[in-house]
Amino acid sequence: MPRPQGFTYEERKDGSVVLTHHGRPAGVLRGARAAKFLAEAESGDVQLLLARWTGAYRFGNERQARNHPRNQGGRTRRG
Repeated sequence: MPRPQGFTYEERKDGSVVLTHHGRPAGVLRGARAAKFLAEAESGDVQLLLARWTGAYRFGNERQARNHPRNQGGRTRRG
């Protein structure tokens, strides 16, 4: 799976953290969640961390699933 890219974050004066993906808002973290995120951002791969926190970590495998032979063709009737 390709590495995540295009994520950024901005820490605001009120302590919240705004997460964006390719310039579009992807989430806002406040309070304890924002503090936990910032602590993790200090010590790891920020792109992977942002993908995980926004829920975008699963993107990339949908194309593989769509092209899988099991998902080709029409509907299968049972019964």
